Amino acid sequence: MTEMATWREWQDSWDRQQEWYMPDREERFRVMLDTVEALAGPEPVVLDLACGTGTITDRLLRRFPGARATGVDIDPALLTIAGGHFAGDARVELVTADLTDPSWTDALPHRSYDAVLTATALHWLDTEPLRVLYGRVHGVLKDGGVFLNADHMTDESTPRLNAAAEAFHAARQERERAAGALDWPNWWTKVAADPVLAEPARCRFEMLGDPRSPDGAHRADRPTTTRWHLDALREQGFAEARQVWCSHSDALVAALR
Repeated sequence: MTEMATWREWQDSWDRQQEWYMPDREERFRVMLDTVEALAGPEPVVLDLACGTGTITDRLLRRFPGARATGVDIDPALLTIAGGHFAGDARVELVTADLTDPSWTDALPHRSYDAVLTATALHWLDTEPLRVLYGRVHGVLKDGGVFLNADHMTDESTPRLNAAAEAFHAARQERERAAGALDWPNWWTKVAADPVLAEPARCRFEMLGDPRSPDGAHRADRPTTTRWHLDALREQGFAEARQVWCSHSDALVAALR
């Protein structure tokens, strides 16, 4: 097995784990990239925010070979996978930075971006740090640039619809778990057992906590509704903000500078 095949396998393994939670994940990426193309054309300069293994960048470059991407994250294990996967690709630069540090934008290689994209990452931030981050994202976008955030967001106005969809989703997960699907803790167990990733995983566990341990429910000060995100984006200076895709538990919001 070649090293490149190994990194591709880790990318695929990450995708399968995430799809266990979000079976419509690829559809939201399609809508995300459609929006980028509509506003920035086929050769955008993109910031992949909290990039993880580089999931968004991977899809961006397959669809737009002339694009350029900066991936920023703090997780050493996920950045190791991203670094291996994109090794030798001059279109990609990876930056290690803490998005709650006010100076994180100083590490970026470009002064401004056509688009800032993120998916299933910012829900770990509490309300005020996320509000501040939205303001900093506004600051790194070009005039007319777009921010797209796909994450866990709900519409609380439809409790019965939400409950029925959640029960259907949970039943599907149980069937797939019985067939061998990996969830978040089990995927990290696999990472920690890999000889190449064991040390980055150990560093990750010390820095951010061990994902194999129950972390409890999200604290009450973490925003959960689509409306909160749209209001916060407008408060931070975005000229327009709207939902462009949703499922029963997730939404993709777009904000235009």
